[in-house]
Parts: sequence; structure tokens; C-alpha cells
Amino acid sequence: MSYLANFNNDVAKQILMDIIRCVNQPDNSKKLSEAKASAGKEMLLMMQNVFPLVMTLQLEVIKAHGFPGNREGLVQFSQLVRELERDDMEIARLRSQLRAIYLPPIAINTTNDILI
Repeated sequence: MSYLANFNNDVAKQILMDIIRCVNQPDNSKKLSEAKASAGKEMLLMMQNVFPLVMTLQLEVIKAHGFPGNREGLVQFSQLVRELERDDMEIARLRSQLRAIYLPPIAINTTNDILI
């Protein structure tokens, strides 16, 4: 658990940036683009095809930073980041940028049409 002792906003930002860099490496980016293309705009297919790829890449990066390279390590990292993002806009921006990779944009109807 030594990774927790040194975990702070700067470390969180560095890990998030490392994850984004890893995702954007040519080979990884190509795999993700192919997975996204096959999923289209179907959320279920995104979660089946794209999400696991992103999670695998995240695991590689957080493991290099001392977190366990398993689901529990990823959950711990995610919880720590969520706590820090409340008070740090840069962490929130990086996390949002990462989430945009595997979550399709959601169309929200903003009109206030009333059906009678």
C-alpha cells in the first residue's frame, strides 16, 4: 500500500496523463478506433468492445505507478481520483477526457416542448 502514502493531486494528474498518452499511442489508438467503429453508437457494444481495451491500458499504467495491476487496483485508483477531482479542476478535466474515450456522447434534448 506504499502507493497510497505518496498519492496526491500531482501524482493523480501524472497517472491520468500517462493513461491518456498510452491510449493515444498509435497501436492502441488503432485498436480503439477499430473497436469504436464496430460498436457504432450502441452503448452495449461500446461497453463490450471499447471499455475492456481502455481498462487494460489503464491497468498497465497504474501498475507501473505501484498500484495493484488488477480490478481492485483500478477501483482504488478510480476512487482516489474521484475524491480529488472535486477540488481540482485539472484532475476533473483529465478524468473527463479519459471517460470520453470509452463513453459515447449522450444526446440530451434541451427543448422544453410540452406535448398536449
